[in-house]
Amino acid sequence: MIQDIAPHRLTNEYQPDALPASGDWVLYVRGQELAVRRLDGEVPSFAFPCVGEAGVATEGLTYLFALDERVCWLAPEAGLTEPPAGYELAHNRALRMEKRGPRELMYVAYTAVHLGGWYAQHRFCGSCGTPMAHHHTLRAMRCPACGDVVFPRLNPAVIVCVRDPERNKIVLTRYAAGRYAPIDALVAGFVEIGETIEDCVRREVREELGIEVKNISYYKSQPWGVAGDILSGYWCDVDGDPTLHMDASELGRAVWAGPDEIPGQPDDLSLTNEMMCLWRDTHRM
Repeated sequence: MIQDIAPHRLTNEYQPDALPASGDWVLYVRGQELAVRRLDGEVPSFAFPCVGEAGVATEGLTYLFALDERVCWLAPEAGLTEPPAGYELAHNRALRMEKRGPRELMYVAYTAVHLGGWYAQHRFCGSCGTPMAHHHTLRAMRCPACGDVVFPRLNPAVIVCVRDPERNKIVLTRYAAGRYAPIDALVAGFVEIGETIEDCVRREVREELGIEVKNISYYKSQPWGVAGDILSGYWCDVDGDPTLHMDASELGRAVWAGPDEIPGQPDDLSLTNEMMCLWRDTHRM
């Protein structure tokens, strides 16, 4: 998955007293895009702008995190600074579909999009409208007028592998046309206020597939920065009639598939792909 970058390590503790040093990465984030220089070698990759390069911002940088010993900074708000010459804004999905790597760079990109978007959305206090300021010790924004403190937001969501033990199949889905990439996936959805994660699993399956489930069990979690999500993967079994009644407003495809009908996704970055392939290869029932 995207966070499996060992022996590399992403250290996300906030360092408010850090200062930019030559060679640090400066990440220019605009929505879902980042400034990169594509590297088209035998293995396609990409590079981020560095402190010390001509045209790279050195003022107004915000500390993000570190990859091993390499510190990553957020460039000033989009529109205030332009990416340096030789770099272009690329959508994170394009970098993924082009299978550019290595994986640790994609993890940096996804996490930077998450934090960059959060900072951009919290320039003003949601309580009184005053311009926000960086907290002096925490990764948070603080209102100097009313004292409101806002921390980075995580959206809890579930990834659900629905199994039919009797027929040795799982449900594969695809989003409706125009929503995300047209690749096989599993049931997914956001946890609602006042809802347990297990109840979210039941509700999302019921809403998207029109069936009931039982034997819900947790598998693994994953940060998915480009959507601001923290994903929790769950296994479950169909309970009763397995006939699917697909919600066409959400999905373009929903089918029961056996092991030989699961090709997997184009890359191995997602929790969804790991769960599909694990079931396919081991028939985890």
